[in-house]
Amino acid sequence: MSAIARTFTRTPFRRAIQIRRGGHHEGYNQPTGYLFGEKPLAPGAKRVKEDWEPMMFYGFFGSMVFGTALVYYKPDTNVHTWAYREAKARMAARGETVEYKKQE
Repeated sequence: MSAIARTFTRTPFRRAIQIRRGGHHEGYNQPTGYLFGEKPLAPGAKRVKEDWEPMMFYGFFGSMVFGTALVYYKPDTNVHTWAYREAKARMAARGETVEYKKQE
């Protein structure tokens, strides 16, 4: 087999291995020194938002507000609170005083 034939038969296999391993990938953006890669705007120019930014802003902060409200208004499921209420109800059913009186 000639050298040219060997080259042509091995090239697709080598290329597949390079692609699988991520070889020669040009997807890395070099650092520019600007925050988020955006150049400073000219004086008086207004920044144009990208399509995903409002959705991210309202979706993220809206879900944070909703989650905070859920945590604030969640029911008290602590075992100590349940035991206190149960003991208070049983003492009231037996006719005992539930409130502690201040002793002097």
